[in-house]
Amino acid sequence: MTVSAGSTDILTRLRQEARPSHDALEANEFNQALTAGTISEAATARFLAKLYGFVVPFEEQLRAHSHWFGPEWELERRFRSPLLRQDLPAANSLPLAPNLPPLHTRAQLLGALYVLEGSTLGGQVIARQLAKNGIPTRAYFSGHAEQTGPLWKSFVQLLAAAATPETADEIIASASLTFQRLHQWIEQA
Repeated sequence: MTVSAGSTDILTRLRQEARPSHDALEANEFNQALTAGTISEAATARFLAKLYGFVVPFEEQLRAHSHWFGPEWELERRFRSPLLRQDLPAANSLPLAPNLPPLHTRAQLLGALYVLEGSTLGGQVIARQLAKNGIPTRAYFSGHAEQTGPLWKSFVQLLAAAATPETADEIIASASLTFQRLHQWIEQA
């Protein structure tokens, strides 16, 4: 797949314009404990439970609008709620986030998908840090294992090809709002 120079602008803009929301999300209590080496299995389980509450309704919305995405997107392969269910035996009784960002247009879904797909890369880092701290590996953080990089690269190429000058602002706004809503949900007691 060839990506034109103009369509690459969406990726640069996403990295730059969504950065403040991304950085705020990464400053959460779990990541601070992880970085400090004070992470526990209980804190990891709480964090995974929060992720479950956000990922499950997001993936339901994506499934409901999957007609906007061709087979090249490999949506089912990208879904990570099964990994969370594997990590959390009582997952079906966990609360779901009531305040997802709007996911009513393809551009909104693309922006949110950028956040969730990007978390597969962060999950790899978290998995290594958990192992370093003696916390058992979690399926969610291991994600797609050795396929994480290739799937991310594929996603980025598809996103760059799908974005247009008319949809770029909406994609970026959705990514920023997704970071913000995920952060609010994780920090909520």
